[in-house]
Amino acid sequence: MKTGELAQFIRFLQDDLMIPDAGLQLALRHPEQSPSLLPMILWQYGLVTLAQLNQIFDWLEQAFQVELR
Repeated sequence: MKTGELAQFIRFLQDDLMIPDAGLQLALRHPEQSPSLLPMILWQYGLVTLAQLNQIFDWLEQAFQVELR
């Protein structure tokens, strides 16, 4: 995930899913953190529900489908 894409993803998490900034910062500091693991780290720490996790994966799928075209 490129820097611009990561910024859009973070905005989605903050604006649409209302993930608190402190929670995102915690997940981003995780030792194994990479953009691909971020959704699972958020879920592991209880910062998103399973429904929100599904929304995250749907958003990522749409974002990368557009990129592949």
